[in-house]
Amino acid sequence: MPAPPCPPGQCRQCWTHAHDPDIHRNQDQSQDCPQCVAHMGGNHGGQIVPKKPSIWW
Repeated sequence: MPAPPCPPGQCRQCWTHAHDPDIHRNQDQSQDCPQCVAHMGGNHGGQIVPKKPSIWW
C-alpha cells in the first residue's frame, strides 16, 4: 500500500519513509536506513512540501 499524500509543511522523503512499509521491508533491521539518517537533524534538502499562504491578514 503506498503512503498517503504528504501534507504541507512535511518532508516528502521523511513522510514516505515513515508511512510506506515497503521501503524498509528488505533492509537489515540491525542497521539504520542511510536515507533516513541523512535527513536527521533537519537536513531535508528542499524536500519540504510548501504550505498554502495564509489569507488571515
